[in-house]
Amino acid sequence: MAEKKTDGVRIQKVMADQGVASRRRSEEMIEAGVVTVNGRKATIGQKVDPRRDLIVVDGVKLNAGVKKRRYYIALNKPRGYVTTLNDEMDRKCVAELVQNVPERVYPIGRLDRNSEGLLLFTNDGEFANRVMHPRYHISKTYRVTVRPDVNDKQLVQLTEGVKIDGVMTAPAQVTVLTKEPGRVVMQMVISEGRNRQIRKMCEAVGLEVARLKRV
Repeated sequence: MAEKKTDGVRIQKVMADQGVASRRRSEEMIEAGVVTVNGRKATIGQKVDPRRDLIVVDGVKLNAGVKKRRYYIALNKPRGYVTTLNDEMDRKCVAELVQNVPERVYPIGRLDRNSEGLLLFTNDGEFANRVMHPRYHISKTYRVTVRPDVNDKQLVQLTEGVKIDGVMTAPAQVTVLTKEPGRVVMQMVISEGRNRQIRKMCEAVGLEVARLKRV
């Protein structure tokens, strides 16, 4: 059995720094067995030497010893696109929106298919990690259109936190922007990034989300 490296850089960090995918997505690729180091399947947390080890991702050699130009893109994602680089259901992917970028970039975080607005792309793994990791408390602001109306009790619940998927959300900032018959537009600011969080928070207090845009 080959001796494990005790120094070097974690394989998922190398992949993220080289613009393959975010660290989280890189770990998923390693678990799926599509990443090898010197001909052996990689393991999460494995230490590698980017300049000496042969790293192959899904059949493509990773030139990890070559420093790449960093890209940071703020994109206005339209509705109807899924936040992934490829989709087994052949739906429209956000990768189509950044095809003209010279280097491979990946989205930081997600917006669901029916949501729109700000979506960041990069090939800088450290930057992506700082934006996504909960300990950095990067806030995200959304413009949320709900039906049919919102009352003070619901606003207080959203502000103080509600239970979704069995776990309470952190306090949020909620402001009513406009009110019309059967339609209310709110601004919601959250510091978490849980799956479909805004929609689930609104559903938990009895509100239907008609439109969701990250601003």
